[in-house]
Amino acid sequence: MTGRVSFVGAGPGAADLITVRGAKRIAEADVVLWAPSVVEAECVREHARPDAELVDFSRVADADVVEVYRRASAGRLKVVRLHAGDPSLWGGLRDQQEVCRRLGLETDVVPGVSQVSAAAAAVGRELTTSDVAQSLVLAGPESAEHVREFAAHGTTMAISASGARTGLLVEQLRAGGCADDTPVVVAYKVSLPDETVVQTTVGELEACVKEHKLYRTTLFLVGKVLAEPAPRRRSPVVEGDEPVRRARPSKWSLRANRPVPKPSGPAPLVDEPVTPRTDPDSPSAAAWSAVHDWQETARTKRAGAKAKPEPVGEPLLELVVDQAESAEAVEPKPKPVVAAAAKRTTTVRASTTPRKQTASRSKKSKRAT
Repeated sequence: MTGRVSFVGAGPGAADLITVRGAKRIAEADVVLWAPSVVEAECVREHARPDAELVDFSRVADADVVEVYRRASAGRLKVVRLHAGDPSLWGGLRDQQEVCRRLGLETDVVPGVSQVSAAAAAVGRELTTSDVAQSLVLAGPESAEHVREFAAHGTTMAISASGARTGLLVEQLRAGGCADDTPVVVAYKVSLPDETVVQTTVGELEACVKEHKLYRTTLFLVGKVLAEPAPRRRSPVVEGDEPVRRARPSKWSLRANRPVPKPSGPAPLVDEPVTPRTDPDSPSAAAWSAVHDWQETARTKRAGAKAKPEPVGEPLLELVVDQAESAEAVEPKPKPVVAAAAKRTTTVRASTTPRKQTASRSKKSKRAT
């Protein structure tokens, strides 16, 4: 068994948008590498073990992160590196994987909800439609200078760029053929309590960014698919057209509607903060309840592994002797079986089938051999 490094997508920001597999990796981790500036602290606090080591990789050098990987390889530790959104988008995943492979570490990637998906969900739009745009162009901070060539395709674009350079971005969009009335969605800290999600146009984009004082890296969704949809007239529903079907309750819905047990004993003197795990009205209560069982299982297994193991020889000897005693009631001559079992006390598996009795060799055959 060797160490393992899991690159987990923490989602766009909200703690309850992490995947169940990602939360499980955090619960099993000995070391969690994360950046509090881009990953919600509640996401780590709810899932990490109390004895897990937390490292803010945004405040340490790259050599310190490599040292964590080296300790994981030597001590067979499980490490989780949290990425904002999805690890496959602007996360530097390839370089980190190469370092881990040189150190002999196993790696796996857990996908996450990207900021692009969260921004589109915040405004209730789809980024690709059959009649307007059937493709999506992703432009990172280092490729923002090529927006002019991307805009010439006339498709939907997701641009991650500095808000301080919005004027240059508008010039390139216009040079690529985008009209001033082209819809734009500006998303900053999407899904967090202090998020900023604004719908505007290319012509008013620079003024909108200055109004909301967005100077750091911001996500811009550009395309005609982001326009307000025209209202559709619904045909009247006639009773009896379709049979009424009742949904079956799933385990997730049962967990979400499960009443929270009240703590026994006297009420606390100081009001304690309500966490999503104890607040039934919280949108993330169902997610915390769903993963709580295997979280505790992972922590219990880890605590049991640290305990001192019992010696292997004595219990195995008792197992062999007990099996020999059970065979004594079946076989009239158990001595050869007990003697054979005593020789196998150092093996891992003990056979319960008695050996076939072989004929005793004569003194003449022993001398011949």
